[in-house]
Amino acid sequence: MDLVIRDVDVVDGSGGDSYRADVAVDGGRIAAIVKEAAAAGCQRPTARRVLDAEGLALSPGFIDMHAHSDLALLRDPEHTAKAAQGVTLEVLGQDGLSYAPVDDRTLAEVRRAITGWNGDGSDIDFDWRTVGEYLDRLDRGIAVNAAYLIPQGTVRMFAVGWGDRPATEAETDRMRQLVAEGMEQGAVGMSSGLTYTPGMYAPDSELTELCKVVAGYGGYYCPHHRSYGAGALQAYEEMVALTRDAGCALHLAHATMNFGVNKGRAPDLLALLDEALEQGADITLDTYPYTPGCTTLVAMLPSWASEGGPEAVLARLQDAETSERIRHHLEELGSDGCHGVPIEWDTIEISGVSDPALASFVGRTIARSAETRGEAPWVTARRLLIEDRLGSTILQHVGHEENVRTIMRHRVHTGGSDGILQGLKPHPRAYGTFPEYLGKYARDEGVLSLEECVAHLTSRPAARLRLPDRGLVREGYVADLVLFDPATVAAGSTYAAPRTLPVGIPHVLIDGKFVIEDGRRTDVLAGRAVRRRP
Repeated sequence: MDLVIRDVDVVDGSGGDSYRADVAVDGGRIAAIVKEAAAAGCQRPTARRVLDAEGLALSPGFIDMHAHSDLALLRDPEHTAKAAQGVTLEVLGQDGLSYAPVDDRTLAEVRRAITGWNGDGSDIDFDWRTVGEYLDRLDRGIAVNAAYLIPQGTVRMFAVGWGDRPATEAETDRMRQLVAEGMEQGAVGMSSGLTYTPGMYAPDSELTELCKVVAGYGGYYCPHHRSYGAGALQAYEEMVALTRDAGCALHLAHATMNFGVNKGRAPDLLALLDEALEQGADITLDTYPYTPGCTTLVAMLPSWASEGGPEAVLARLQDAETSERIRHHLEELGSDGCHGVPIEWDTIEISGVSDPALASFVGRTIARSAETRGEAPWVTARRLLIEDRLGSTILQHVGHEENVRTIMRHRVHTGGSDGILQGLKPHPRAYGTFPEYLGKYARDEGVLSLEECVAHLTSRPAARLRLPDRGLVREGYVADLVLFDPATVAAGSTYAAPRTLPVGIPHVLIDGKFVIEDGRRTDVLAGRAVRRRP
């Protein structure tokens, strides 16, 4: 054997009781599990390396169902932000915007559109255009495994452009073809960002047609739906109905109920989902264990202001009359970009800027910066949007702790960090989501038992991704494993110090190889693309 992990408490991902065992790894897979080996006095497995794991728990590697590491995995080979949390698989291509499938025009546009999420990509060799070529690029060696969702907004950008109009029949056929090709090349499903342009311009009929293609390949639809605010419950109902009509599995991205209008309304969402589940719907969801959201500042604008793409947005912002119209929608009417709720500038904290000269804005709310400058908040926000060329990211403090706790208990819940790694002061969820679940919500507060919590982070997402040999500690399964100390595991990241690594996770293995060993990142790049199984 390559490795034996001795006297470890196995939390196997099933949700059942943990047990003491020796676990042997060979050839990248779990080769043997000998329960209570020492007490039974039976022959214990031997190996070239023996790791004494007394006091530690062993679980399957954690699966991040909502990650924004599309370029970070290529830019940063260590990718310690996720590896140190015990993440062994990330799902990329989220929120309807990513870098495949593209042509030269689309690539330039999407790079510009999501600079705030992933950087401008000037340090990346974009030597791919198709989904398959992107997955091949990942296969050259990355820190953790990655699966990919076809981004519906990028597909619409490719076939239709940035216009707020229905697609023609020919354009719809082209989008179907792009989605089918992406699924054939290994994507696990399709994502949407229905508060982001240009994906938000797609009517339900168009989305249904694309979901039918996804369903034909056994994939799932992962929408960031049309509202998490004033119309949140209706937006969830829309997605349930849409996927029912398409016959497609549904996975709800960062599923929560935000803003003051939704305080305490998580039970309403879960009642809706329970009814659909009882009727046979295939639904799962993911959340992160924090209350603020994170996105770009430009995403707050009304959709009409973003039609035509980034240059058109900047032109509108620079026009005084149009800028005043944008302000009116944001502050008085409630723009669709801000989920139908009038924006509260004291909840909008700048977390990152593209231009280092604007770093003084980071860590302050728009309201605070405006007060310091002696100007109205919209004047400050407009200035920042223009000077940073739409590259600013924000934390949006609009969540509710009781909603977060209620949703994470649900039987179809999984974990997703929604981690944006860009910016001087990123959301701490990027570095802390999984130890936060294990430490704060399982051990300290008992919202979930340890066994339940691990199941939410491992076997449930593996089942959604239809991975037959991941997500459980079982003989024959891939040896993507995490060893953590249940007594001390905790997120180190905070809002003040968001890039602090977690504690209590000394070892992480991918494909049977140590990527974290004794709490330190090794130089191993054992991750690969995880493609949809036929």
